[in-house]
Order: sequence, then structure tokens, then C-alpha cells
Amino acid sequence: MSDLKNKPVLVVGLGRRGAAACELLRQVGARVVVLDQADTPELRVTAAALAAQGVEAHLGADRPPGRDFALAVLSPAVRNDSPIAAELAARGIPVIGELELGYQQARCLTLAVAGTNGKATTGELIERMLTGNQRSAVLCGHGARPVCAVAAGSSALDYLILQVNAFQLENTATFRPAIAVLLNLAADHRDRYPRAEDYARVMARLFANQQTFDWAIVQSEALARLRSAGLPLPAKLITFSAQNRRADLYLDRGRIFSRLPDWTWPLLDLGRCRLGGAHNAENLMAALAVGHILRLPLDAMADLLATQPAGAHRCERVGEVGGVTYINDSKATNVDALQRALELAPGGAGEPNVWLIAGGVDKGLDFYEVGPLMSQRVKGAFLIGAAAEKLRAAWGLFTACNLRGSLLEAVDAAAAVAVPGDVILLSPACSSFDQFRNYQHRGDVFRQAVAERMAAAGRPDENGTARP
Repeated sequence: MSDLKNKPVLVVGLGRRGAAACELLRQVGARVVVLDQADTPELRVTAAALAAQGVEAHLGADRPPGRDFALAVLSPAVRNDSPIAAELAARGIPVIGELELGYQQARCLTLAVAGTNGKATTGELIERMLTGNQRSAVLCGHGARPVCAVAAGSSALDYLILQVNAFQLENTATFRPAIAVLLNLAADHRDRYPRAEDYARVMARLFANQQTFDWAIVQSEALARLRSAGLPLPAKLITFSAQNRRADLYLDRGRIFSRLPDWTWPLLDLGRCRLGGAHNAENLMAALAVGHILRLPLDAMADLLATQPAGAHRCERVGEVGGVTYINDSKATNVDALQRALELAPGGAGEPNVWLIAGGVDKGLDFYEVGPLMSQRVKGAFLIGAAAEKLRAAWGLFTACNLRGSLLEAVDAAAAVAVPGDVILLSPACSSFDQFRNYQHRGDVFRQAVAERMAAAGRPDENGTARP
């Protein structure tokens, strides 16, 4: 990064990542101005705290201040075709994202994990694997702490592990992870990337600046998508897949195998692992490949990975009342994630036993494709939020669909019809921003509703993972 000391820098967006960017810029001596189109009590508190550090804040602002800036840092939520971004471009102000800013200030090796689904789980697996082998590593990025919040102290670390989404990759310039992992390219964010190729091109920026001595770890199916779009991968390549046995790491009869020249034996038995399902097998493969590149001993890796539990809001079993199991999969914000949750849901014995709670903000996805699986697993669906009518139109041929005004109403309705052996599954297939702050808030509301039902039934709290 060029020297920003005493230079004016504009930050657009005052959420958690914007605030972290402001603080990092102040640490390097920049003169920082931040704006946000919203003006809420929470943002006012944040703006006041930043003002004490010398940051000038403009809330409720839909245009950048009319002055020259050496640089603008955009929140991932701000689209590049927005009026603010367009005005910055017209004024010739260079634009980067919070990820790029944090990366440029980082002072240790960077590992990046991207993909439609599985970033958080894989990032946590890699962090556990590294720290359990006496490597100092911190997980940050999308869904975790902001990169800018840890960049200044990164010289004391061996690795930064970055969870990276497409929005963050849009405004990268020099971003170059030493090891880059692409887990999958399922349909997502069609409201921002209308064509699948558009989404693939943005995700391919993960590899754009890599050199021949860097590493790319890529799911075979995602690699085929990149190659069909003519998107190059300059780094050394390791492939993995739960479906394709020609991949370098592959799944066969419940075990992960390798065909890499210097690593040709079974690596991990999924029967030992707390994480279940083919998608988690791929997450484990990606983590194993990272560890292999970093020369970690297999036995130590396998023991740590096998004992990793599922994270919060990811097929999280939150309780049982009257023989009915409640599962919180609030992090499922697209159709592919919903499909995985239905495949993992326990029981059924060939008959539908899932009462699904879904809905929220539609991201332009095709919901029909999960219909056949719903006919096999779902007894009925209770639909909430802005996308409820679209979901009913897509799923009504496959299962009974009922609209409810809120998540709590949906939980009550599902509990009223569920019988012992059934599962009440929150797996929305939509984003949460119509009724909730984020997917964590949505999952916490569900958890609380279940906790209240358990308390009324005189049952102790439960925590665990939904397993087949």
C-alpha cells in the first residue's frame, strides 16, 4: 500500500467492517471520513466512538463529500453499480474493499477460503488444525472478525485465515493468498450476479494474483466451471470432491483418500468425525490439503479434524420436546444449503418427517430444484418473510405450504402438528434482512423459542449436531 499518512481516505459503510477499516486507517495516520446512508442509534454510538479517534462521520448521507480523496474503501454491501460507487469512479477516486485494505496491511502469510457454502466450517477446521499443531493463526473475514481488526497485530502470527465471499472479492486489487481454497460454486446472489458466469468470474479473483509457487485447492466441480469460463489458475493445483473419484482427494465408502504422488493412502474415516454429510467431507478434504501443503503430520491433523463439532446455526440440534427434534440451520441462506440440511436431517425411514421453516429475502434463486427432495423429506413447510409467496409457488406441488407472519408463529404452527420422530428444521434458503439483523439473530430467536418450549416441558437444555 502507498503511504497513507496524512492523506484523506473515505470509508463507505459504518458497519462492523467499516468501523474496523476506520480504526486501521487512523493507525496508519490517514485522515478518515466515513459515511453511511443509514442513521440509527447504533450507528451514532459507533460514529461517536470513532470521532474520539479523529474520524469524521456523515450519517444519513447518500453522496460522498465534495472533496478530493486519495482512496475510498467500500463496504461489501455497497454495490459497484450504486450511485455512490459511480460518483467515486467518475471523480477518479481509487476504490478498494475492506478485505483488500486489511490484506495490504497484514504482515504474515495469508490463507483464504471461498465458496458458496462451507467457508465458516472449513475456516474453523483449518484454524483448529493449525493452532493444535503449535502454529499461531487467527480466523477472520466474512462471518468472522473483520480483517482490518487483526491486520495491525498480524506480525505476531504465522497465518491469517480469511473467509472470503464474492462481495469482498469484487474490490480487490493486490490480494494474493499463499493458499487459496474454493469449496464450491452453487447458485447464490442472483440478484447481484444474474448469470452463473458472472458469479464464477468474481469468485475467480481469489486466484487472479497468485504466482506459480502459490497453491490453489479447488473442488473438481468448481474447477470445471472456472475452466469452462476460460478463467485461469496460475498456482499449483490440488483438487478434491465427494463425487468425483478422479480428484486428488476423494471420498470412497465413507473414507477420504488421496492420490497425490507423495500422499497415497486413506486419510480420514468419516465414521470417526463429528461432522457428517458429503458436503462436510469436502470441507475436511480442503482442510487436509491445506495441512499437507504446510507439512503437518497426518495423525495430528486427523485427530483434530475428527473432533470438530458443527458450528452455531449450522444443522445445530437445539433440543427435543415430546420426541420432536428441533434443528437450527439459520445459516442456510441459499437452496444448496437447504438441500444439505434436508439430506442430514435425522430419521424418516423412507417417509417424510421434516417440518420445514423457510423464507426471508429472496436472492434471485431458483427454488424449484429442491422440490423433488422436499417431496421425500418434508411433511409440510411454514413460510415467512418477503419470499414466502415465491417459495409457496415453487414448493406447493411437492409439499403442503403455509404462510406465517413471523418465525415464532411458524415454530408454534410446526410444533402443533409435529409427532414423535418428526424434525422441525429452520433452514430458510433466504437471507435474513427483512425481519432480523442477520442470520445469527434469526437463529437465536429460534433457539429461544425452543428453549421456552423445553422449559415448559421440564426438559434440560440440549446442544449437539444433527446427524443422519
